[in-house]
Amino acid sequence: MQLYDLRREAMMREARNWFISFFPESVDDVMKTLIDPATSGYYRMVTTYWDMAASFVNRGAIDEEMFLESNNECWVIFSKVQPYLDGVRAVLENDHYLVNIEKLLMKQPDALAKLDVHVAQTRAVHLAKTRSRNRRVLKLDEELVDLRSIAYDLRNSTHGDVTLIVRIGKAHVHFR
Repeated sequence: MQLYDLRREAMMREARNWFISFFPESVDDVMKTLIDPATSGYYRMVTTYWDMAASFVNRGAIDEEMFLESNNECWVIFSKVQPYLDGVRAVLENDHYLVNIEKLLMKQPDALAKLDVHVAQTRAVHLAKTRSRNRRVLKLDEELVDLRSIAYDLRNSTHGDVTLIVRIGKAHVHFR
């Protein structure tokens, strides 16, 4: 139960929320995150929490089947660092870095496929949330409006993807 309570602690929740939006693409990305004062604490808090939890399972303190049935987050966390783990270990000169979570998850059936699925799902959710935050709603009265200039302004202010939806009476017109 204390392991669960640690996940609910305010700073840990903040760190877990940050980690969900972290998508490293190289060993350098992970190392920069580890040394950046703005992200290092979050990164270390989340990765070492799950490595510690996995160590309890690996040593028999927590039943493995029960742990894996109720903890999907460990897969998400590990899926983000696993492709770069050997490189990070080499840079840190620490062969034991995140070894407990690796040992626990990589012995599961279809482990690599599960990791790929978790990365894809997390990216999709993150992308959907980002797009939703960038949505702009414009109320247009019955005046003439140059929709191209609105779309251009929105595209510049959101750095890319824009869907412009114009409601005219009950009809909706979508511009991409």
